[in-house]
Amino acid sequence: MANHFADRLCEAIKTKNTPLIVGLDPVYGRLPEAIRSHRDMNDEKDIAASVDAIFDFCAKTLKIVAPLVPAVKINIAYFERYLWEGLETYYALVSEAEALGLEVIGDVKRGDIGHTAQAYAQAHLENPEFEGMEDIITPDAITINGFAGADGIVPFADMATEQGKGVFIWVRASNLTAASVQDFADAAGVKMYEKLAAVVGEIANQNKRLGASGYSNVGMVVGGTSPDETSVLRQRYPKCWFLVPGFGSQGAGAADCLRFCNKDGMGALINASRSIIYAFDNPKYKEQFGDNWEKCIEQAAIDAKMELAKAKS
Repeated sequence: MANHFADRLCEAIKTKNTPLIVGLDPVYGRLPEAIRSHRDMNDEKDIAASVDAIFDFCAKTLKIVAPLVPAVKINIAYFERYLWEGLETYYALVSEAEALGLEVIGDVKRGDIGHTAQAYAQAHLENPEFEGMEDIITPDAITINGFAGADGIVPFADMATEQGKGVFIWVRASNLTAASVQDFADAAGVKMYEKLAAVVGEIANQNKRLGASGYSNVGMVVGGTSPDETSVLRQRYPKCWFLVPGFGSQGAGAADCLRFCNKDGMGALINASRSIIYAFDNPKYKEQFGDNWEKCIEQAAIDAKMELAKAKS
């Protein structure tokens, strides 16, 4: 296996024949009834029961999607709310995903400068060397907030390079109100997200960041819901991987997201979260598979994969 994150992504996408990735955003109240009604997991106010239910759901979901997609994105916020027990579950799922051969992106959105940025980078990218923690691993890549500028990006990028991992800097969000801030332009007409992208691009293009594939281990998070505004970034930064949220529940279509791929079909990871992991709530799948929530998730992932393939052809 390649030891450069960008090269591993290229290999994984070729193997699974899709840029689709699945995001894990588990909420107890939305878990399948079969899990929430289990006698050991049926009390939302009991932190152990809630965490066990979330782990059970996520671990099974990982096994379902692992044969279909190259990577998963695990959003740490849904685990942090359960404090240390949630964090233990988060890291356990990172290990589960890695054992299934998936590239793992930790959606942590950390951001700071100096020694604090270095500490965040160690916490989320450096595999721990503490006694008794030899079996714990950190994700293959993480998301960060780059609004502190290069000083807030380089410590993460350096740690990623040292560890053979990656980092995605949040450049343009997928939510509707992002434009009011991130599209704000200076006197020369340069938008805020374009300026941030330029800072990221300069770091990403450094030779030490580039793999044999020609792609960098430093990428950008760019929402698929704003393709008209942001598709120009693909031409400006051909060596960057783009992590593209918004496909599915947030309204971005396959063609909207595929604009962020290069001509070689690489360069973009297209994330779908709720539309896949909660597919058992969709009447389309419920009618087809009834209470078999696992089959609903599997079919939703297959359908999303096929939708992208059709739009690409």
